Amino acid sequence: MTTVLIDYESGNLHSAQKAFERMARETGAGEVLVTSDPDAVARATRVVLPGDGAFPACRRGLAAMAGLEEALRDTVRRGTPFLGICVGMQMLATRGLEYETVEGFGLIAGEVTRIVPDNAAMKVPHMGWNDLVVTGAHPVLDGIATGDHAYFVHSYAMQVADPADRLAYVDYGGDVTAIVAKDNVVGTQFHPEKSQRTGLRLIANFLTWNP
Repeated sequence: MTTVLIDYESGNLHSAQKAFERMARETGAGEVLVTSDPDAVARATRVVLPGDGAFPACRRGLAAMAGLEEALRDTVRRGTPFLGICVGMQMLATRGLEYETVEGFGLIAGEVTRIVPDNAAMKVPHMGWNDLVVTGAHPVLDGIATGDHAYFVHSYAMQVADPADRLAYVDYGGDVTAIVAKDNVVGTQFHPEKSQRTGLRLIANFLTWNP
């Protein structure tokens, strides 16, 4: 069994790699590989798409890697468990509206728009710890409940077209999507590798999830 973290030069993957390696050892989920090789992605048991920075830059960076997007889409079509993190989650949407309109993968219908808190004193980006409000049931949420903390760093958030695709949100001057899921695809706006107990539990759940 191999869990692949896709490396498309979107940021430092060291902390994510360490967190996934730790939980893979604890759950017996096999090896963790950081790679940009489309063949390795195609062979993976599970696939993780991280992302840091702006939606357009991440989307173009991924598209510039020959064969990588095709391999990613093929894994989703085959039913391979797939996890998007931060901008990696945002790219699951239909489109992103950060600076310009950029098409996403269209795996979860919706748009990624700028956070506009209803309290002008609340700063954007939304940065730091926030309490999850869990609204849906899913195997990746086993042992995770409303009130558990997660770590966020972002200025844009997904607005899902179908409320059933949103599993959790946080209150930051209004509802801000935190977790989405559809079929074999899951996304977290927060960074599970930086979210201590909550994040490690979610990673462990993902590594043992069989959709």
